[in-house]
Amino acid sequence: MATVRVQAEPFDVGAAMAALGAGRNDIGGIGCFVGTVRDTAGGRKITAMTLEHYPGMTERAMAAIAAEAEARFDLLGCTLIHRIGTLQPGAAIVLVLAAAPHRAAALAATGFLIDWLKTRAPFWKKESFADGAAEWVAAHDADAAAAARWQHG
Repeated sequence: MATVRVQAEPFDVGAAMAALGAGRNDIGGIGCFVGTVRDTAGGRKITAMTLEHYPGMTERAMAAIAAEAEARFDLLGCTLIHRIGTLQPGAAIVLVLAAAPHRAAALAATGFLIDWLKTRAPFWKKESFADGAAEWVAAHDADAAAAARWQHG
């Protein structure tokens, strides 16, 4: 069963991992990815990142991604938490957890989940820079290429 949340508040990785594994003895491994705000982009100093989403649509997209991962990798559960609002460099943005009977599936599912989350969930990011400028972040070809590797497998 997947847990999917969009929230402004920081998340607790340990608490999320404990909740995912609570009462289970069949989990052989939990893959984990935590994405954070970088302090530079394109050689420019970032002072903040603002994340926006489309309420309802975003959670449905995240749930569909989680369901795909659970089926594809035979997961025992997964957790997707994505923050919104204005975050400072170093702040955690996203948490992906994937629980499986064996490590290979847990780790592969974690990669799949973050790749598809970055390319298929409706989030918008705006970087604010030390020079006072702010720019919306465009989609990156590298993210699309990473997600594409999961298209047929």
